[in-house]
Amino acid sequence: MTHPLVTQADIDTFQRDGVVLIKGLFADYVDTIRTGIDRNMAAPGPYAAENLHDGEAGRFFDDYCNWMRINEFEDAIRNSPAGAVAADLMQSRRVQAFHDHVLVKEPGTTKPTPWHQDGPYYFVEGRQTVSFWSPMDPVDAASLRCVAGSHLWDKPVLPTRWLAETSFYPDDDAYQPVPDPDAQGMPIKEWAMAPGDAVAFSFGILHGARGNTTTARRRAFSVRFVGDDARYVDRPGPTSPPFPGHGMRPGDVLREDWFPVVFDKH
Repeated sequence: MTHPLVTQADIDTFQRDGVVLIKGLFADYVDTIRTGIDRNMAAPGPYAAENLHDGEAGRFFDDYCNWMRINEFEDAIRNSPAGAVAADLMQSRRVQAFHDHVLVKEPGTTKPTPWHQDGPYYFVEGRQTVSFWSPMDPVDAASLRCVAGSHLWDKPVLPTRWLAETSFYPDDDAYQPVPDPDAQGMPIKEWAMAPGDAVAFSFGILHGARGNTTTARRRAFSVRFVGDDARYVDRPGPTSPPFPGHGMRPGDVLREDWFPVVFDKH
């Protein structure tokens, strides 16, 4: 049995396109997550960033790997339908939490979220991966934009640092440069979304977002999950998040004390 929020059509779309909209995934946790975001911004973690150069308008805050210190995030990750829905979409028996990510664009922030794939930044590979991106405010123009089918590309996109615009890894033939999906006419999926709706997308999906030129905040909460086939891999440089001292070796299942199982079908 699939979770009531998920249809077989959703599963088929996710498997084919790598991205699908799940209405109301965090609908019962919007106030909880908003409180968590307030706590996160008041006390940022070690990876927090302000993604604007001097003179750029607005504020673009992001931070990740805080769910084990911010109770509201842990509540949403463990007790919302997200784990069960992740299992259905990935077609996985078990679901492990990888990390959380908060991205806040205050009104008048013109800077876009650069096009990127999450997977190349991470030390994990596998077909069974999913991220949920959920706005805590109504969004239209500042919604997430995803290139359908990009998780099936032959070469991943070279990961870069958003502010410095430098590459994480050597620019070799294993990666392709960041494309321009608008100019190249790629199939971009985006939706107007209510608070608590979620875009579900594979770690391999190319995605980004426009700036927030509205008069309202755009608070987004994102959480990444991995399934049965996910394994640790070495990358040709430091990963993001780095998780220093993890002690894993290539081919290992992610250690459950750091990346706990949040859903199991059996």
